[in-house]
Amino acid sequence: MDSFNEAWKIVCDYCKQRITDVAYTTWISKIEPVNLDFAQGKAILMVPTDFNRQTLIRGYMKLLNDAFASVFGEGIEICFTIPEEASVKEQETSETVMDADYEYTFDTFIVGASNKFAHAASLAVATNPGQAYNPLFIYGNSGLGKTHLLYAIRNEIIKTDPHSVITYVKGDDFTNEFIEALQNATTSDFRQKYRNSDVLLVDDIQFISGKERTQEEFFHTFNALHEANCQIVLTSDRPPKEIKTLEDRLRSRFESGLLADIQPPDFETRMAIIKRKAELLEMNLPDDVTEYIATRLKTNIRQLEGVVKKLKAKNQLYGEKITINVAQKTISDILNNDQPPPLTVEKIIDEVAHTYGVTGDDIRSAKRNSNISNARQIAIYAVREITGMSMKLIGEEFGGRDHSTIVYAINQIEKNMSKDPKLKSTVEDIIKNIRDR
Repeated sequence: MDSFNEAWKIVCDYCKQRITDVAYTTWISKIEPVNLDFAQGKAILMVPTDFNRQTLIRGYMKLLNDAFASVFGEGIEICFTIPEEASVKEQETSETVMDADYEYTFDTFIVGASNKFAHAASLAVATNPGQAYNPLFIYGNSGLGKTHLLYAIRNEIIKTDPHSVITYVKGDDFTNEFIEALQNATTSDFRQKYRNSDVLLVDDIQFISGKERTQEEFFHTFNALHEANCQIVLTSDRPPKEIKTLEDRLRSRFESGLLADIQPPDFETRMAIIKRKAELLEMNLPDDVTEYIATRLKTNIRQLEGVVKKLKAKNQLYGEKITINVAQKTISDILNNDQPPPLTVEKIIDEVAHTYGVTGDDIRSAKRNSNISNARQIAIYAVREITGMSMKLIGEEFGGRDHSTIVYAINQIEKNMSKDPKLKSTVEDIIKNIRDR
């Protein structure tokens, strides 16, 4: 069971990189691994309801089959069960959360020259929240340990003050929750959730940039918490000054605290990270394999840990001895799986829709109010810029519009961008956010 749990985490990582955070949280994260039977070639997964099961079968089977194939090879049949059908002891809902981040503490964070300042600042915040370095803004490329530090802060504070109200959210999810609150007239509940926090941790805050109403809401949330001496910690892939369409008033508040960057780890730090991960997984990783992994993977801690987890799964599930040849194949698999999935028109439309507070259906529709029309033209421009699709195909994606309409939309946005620096920044930021996902 333990080996299947370890392998399941790799399956989840695979899925998480290929779908939106909302889709992952709503459907994939709710799945619990029950049993893996190699003799029968069958994996049993439990989901909360039959509705979850049917949704996964209709919309996510290819993704799950590909994920299983990347870990176990071809030939594993995925079967879903629900609690009424399985004699599985019910577990507390909090267990899923703890399974995901129990290992993310300051003790398990490997400190090196590339991250020691961010680590020290995070530890100071966790030791004395709301007093030192508020806000703390941690930035650096993906996979370098920013989320680890957020969890470490949370876990350290909980250890010393179990009653502290700590809220963790991703920038995308804050936007999605806010839009949902607006649609359902539950903004007071939304505000209470965030403004009653003792500590607010926001991952990838850059994704609220360009979204005017979301930024306004976050501005007031930030002020309410800061005035109450509640700790705020933000992470981003870049410093505030480089988030182009971030409002100036938010930028100045983010910069009013402490900025701490994280750089890619050096060789010695990479070696230490690999060894510590192997130790946590209770596996014996040969020194030559450790050195080989550290030499090949230089810029992403998540990849280093992913290779170690996959080697552990191969060893336990197949009895495969851990050698440099096995590590070489595993690294190749990890690097191939880490290639970003192709950007779809739907994803591009969704990003523009979130930015302008409309829906994807609005953008595809014939509605002509100015906000929707503007969002539609920007979405058409972004699709052309990112995918290079023909005008004919773009027209088909946008409700069957003709060639001349698509050409007009693109020309209009280019013309407006040349006259309006703010619009130019907004469009460039939207495109960057889409490409960075």
